[in-house]
Amino acid sequence: MSAAPLTSAAAVPVLEMRNISKTFGTTRALSNVSLTVHAGEVHALMGENGAGKSTLMKVLSGAYTADAGGEILIDGKPVFTGDPNKAKENGIAVIYQELSLAPNLSVAQNMFLGAEPSRFGILDRSRMRSRAEPILKRLGLGFSADTMVATLSLGERQMVEIARALTTNARIIVMDEPTTSLTTRETDRLFEVIASLKAHGIAIIYISHRMEEIYQLADRVSVLRDSAYVGTLARSDLSAAKLVSMMVGRDLSSFYKKEHSAPAGERAVVLSIRDVGDGRRVHHCSFDVHAGEVMGIAGLVGSGRTELARLIFGADAKTSGTVVLNGRELNIRSPRDAMDAGIAYLTEDRKGLGLFLEMSITDNVNVAVIGEDARFGSVLDFAKARQRADKAVSNLSIRTNSTSINVGALSGGNQQKALIARLLETRPKVIILDEPTRGVDVGAKSEIYRIIDELAREGIAIVLISSDLPEIIGIADRALVMREGRIVGEVKAAPGAPIAQEAIMTLSTGSMTDKVQEEA
Repeated sequence: MSAAPLTSAAAVPVLEMRNISKTFGTTRALSNVSLTVHAGEVHALMGENGAGKSTLMKVLSGAYTADAGGEILIDGKPVFTGDPNKAKENGIAVIYQELSLAPNLSVAQNMFLGAEPSRFGILDRSRMRSRAEPILKRLGLGFSADTMVATLSLGERQMVEIARALTTNARIIVMDEPTTSLTTRETDRLFEVIASLKAHGIAIIYISHRMEEIYQLADRVSVLRDSAYVGTLARSDLSAAKLVSMMVGRDLSSFYKKEHSAPAGERAVVLSIRDVGDGRRVHHCSFDVHAGEVMGIAGLVGSGRTELARLIFGADAKTSGTVVLNGRELNIRSPRDAMDAGIAYLTEDRKGLGLFLEMSITDNVNVAVIGEDARFGSVLDFAKARQRADKAVSNLSIRTNSTSINVGALSGGNQQKALIARLLETRPKVIILDEPTRGVDVGAKSEIYRIIDELAREGIAIVLISSDLPEIIGIADRALVMREGRIVGEVKAAPGAPIAQEAIMTLSTGSMTDKVQEEA
C-alpha cells in the first residue's frame, strides 16, 4: 500500500507535543520529548519497551498530566489534556493493545459506552443504532450495530474500537500494537481501514515493534530511547539499519548474533524426524538437526509449523512417524516424556500456555525441575530454587529488581527470557523455539538472539520457527519451508552470503515447482 502525500510542510500540524516530561517519584519516564503529527499521515512511534512511548500517549490521552514546562497544541492552539474527557473533546482517541470492549453488550452499545444517547432520560437505542450503522458502513464492516461483541473475532473487535473512536469525531487516533493478535487477513483489513482514515484526513499514531508494518504504513517514524526523543525519519529515509541504531544505540551489524559455526558434515545428528504427521494438518515431515545448529522453519501462517512442533513435543498426538534423539527412538506420549528425553519447547503463546503470570519469577523458572529440590521426599529446598532463579536472571539479563515479583509484571522480552530460563533448567539436548521474539522490543530481540547463539555454541540443537524472515536469515544456518502441512524445500546459506529471502517466499507461496533450493 503506497502512502498518501503528506500535508505541505507549511501547514499547521494537527498535533504538537513540545518538551513533554513526566516524573514518577525519582523516576524520569519522559525527558523533554517532542512530537509533531500532521493530518492525514501515519506517524509511527518506535522504541524499546520502557523507552517512554506508552507514557507519552497517556499524557496525550489525559490519563497522565505532564510535568510543568511542556505543552500540547491542536491545530496550533495550546490545549489542556490532563483529563480524558478533555482529550476526547480535542479529537484524541487511543486504542490500546488490550481491548476494552464489553463482550456482553452489542456493537452499538460499546461504541457509545459512557456517552449513550437518551430521550427524556431513557436510553435511545434506535438513535444509537442509526448513528452507529453509517460508521460501520464507512469502515466496510460486515456485521451490524446489534451484533453482540462476544461473537466477533479479535480483528472485528479491533474494528469496533476504531468505530468507537469515530463516534467522538476523533481526528487523532493512537493504535498501540494493533496487529499483535490478528490473523494475516485481519491485519490486511486493518491496513485498508487505516488507508481510508488517512484519506479522510485523520492522523494515526501507530506504535509497533514490527518493522515490516512500519515500512508498509508509516509516512514518518519518530524514535524514543531511554525516555528521550532521538529523532524522526521520513518514509524515504527509512531503513532497518537506521531504525535499529536509533532505538538501541548500536549498529545493525551487532543486532543478529551468529558467532556459532554452521555444522560441518562430521557434526552428529541430534534430532531425526521421519514421516511425522497427524493426518490432518501435518503430513509426512522428515528432517535432521545437528549439534550446534540453528535450523529455521519458515512458512506462511497456517502452513503447519507450530502443529509440527507440537507433534514432536507430544503436545498433540501424531498418527505416523518417528522421533529419534541421539540415535534412540523415543516413545513420546506427552510433553513430560519429551522433556525427560531432552527436548524442550518454547510455545508461541507465552502468556496463555507458557508462563504462570500470577506466580513469581523464581516459581516460573523452577516449575519444570521443582522435584529436584525436594529433600526427604517432600520438603522443597527454596534456597536452591532462589539461587537457580538468581543465576538465570544474571545469565539471561532478565531486567528485574527481585525474583520474587510476579512474572506478569515484566516486559514481554523479559517474560520470554524467563520462559527460556525454565527450559534451560531441564538441560535439553534440543530446543524448539516457536516465534521466540513475537511481541518483544528490538533490544530484547537482540538479547534473545545472543542467547540462541550461545546455546548453539554449547552444542545444543535448535529448531527456530519464525514468521520474521529477517530473523531466520540473520541467525539460522539453513531453513526448511512448510506449506499446507508439508516440508516443501530447504534453503541454505551460501559461503559468504545469507539465506535467500526470495527463495523462502517462493517456496512458501508455491510459485514454483517444489524442490530443495540450495543457493550456490
